[in-house]
Amino acid sequence: MEKQLQIIQQQLNECFYDREEEVEALLIALLSKQHVLFIGPAGTGKSVLSSMLGSIVDGSRYFQHLLTPFSTPEELFGVLSLKDLEQGIYRRNVTNMLPEAHFAFIDEIFKANSAILNSLLTLINERVYYNNGVPIPSPLLTIVGSSNEYIEEGEGLEALFDRFLLRYEVDYIRNEDSFISMLKDQNEKNVTKISLEELYEHQQQVANIDVSDGILKMIAKIRQALKDEGIRPSDRRFKQSLSILRAKAYLAGRTEVIREDLAIMANVLWETSDQKSTAKEIIHEIAFDTVDAFIHRTTAEFETIMLTAQTTLLHRTPIARTELSQLLMQGKSLFMEVQNMNRQIPNRPELQSLKTEMHKQLLRITSDVIGF
Repeated sequence: MEKQLQIIQQQLNECFYDREEEVEALLIALLSKQHVLFIGPAGTGKSVLSSMLGSIVDGSRYFQHLLTPFSTPEELFGVLSLKDLEQGIYRRNVTNMLPEAHFAFIDEIFKANSAILNSLLTLINERVYYNNGVPIPSPLLTIVGSSNEYIEEGEGLEALFDRFLLRYEVDYIRNEDSFISMLKDQNEKNVTKISLEELYEHQQQVANIDVSDGILKMIAKIRQALKDEGIRPSDRRFKQSLSILRAKAYLAGRTEVIREDLAIMANVLWETSDQKSTAKEIIHEIAFDTVDAFIHRTTAEFETIMLTAQTTLLHRTPIARTELSQLLMQGKSLFMEVQNMNRQIPNRPELQSLKTEMHKQLLRITSDVIGF
């Protein structure tokens, strides 16, 4: 079923040149029910890309608006009902407005003033709109916000900025070939649609994607490394980032999160723009650590071999003895890989620890095979 989304991803990549990361972010936000923020100068395609939310999912309600410093609550949440006002009731008519939308694009979102901010924060965070004090559940799944610039300290917008789990800087087309292709392109491209019900089904599948203990330990490692550099995202942000990792794995057609998926957290785990490059460097170092990845893969393979060997030992047959011998050879082959890696990179104590543990288990299995 995820192939359906991969087709949409490919089609969007063909529509928007040099925007692969942003397209992926948009689809991951849809799958994870999170919000995404695009920051960059005018004319970079933020609005056009974000508006695709309204056309991808058939049967959904889409809301779009450009904020200014003078925007009023009516522009987002609907006008006050005159009939209710006559009775002293301040109830808004929310039909076709933000509280009824499944998806929304708010351009220049940091222009939100105090009259709008509280209701907007509640809606984004809790998916609830208080109409005359009465909480109304909102079907809102994803808001895409955009801005030409970052917030400045003292503007009172820190809470709004924090509500966007995914944050991307969007610049003008970087690749020259892509730029030339964009200039030449005059064809209108179609993008495959999915129904709202199909999206809900995709979201349920995303929730079932496995996040192993190994991945969680790497996230803890990232957290400590960021802390050492004075970057301290909230525990809530770390918890929510799991939905992003699951969605990324699902979009790639996998049933579990892998180490390389962690790279997307470079767009999640920072608080201020000056922390962005440091956070990216730390996260990428852990996500693409070849030695650590090797240890993770080898440990998993070796544990599988040992577990299979223990099960095979229960069957006292000639075939079982042959299978044990084959498993032992596989285990020894992995051990040799670790030994060679340890010789090449002697300054990684975890390689030495893995080699010692593997040797101990291989000796035990060898003894079992001899006495079989």
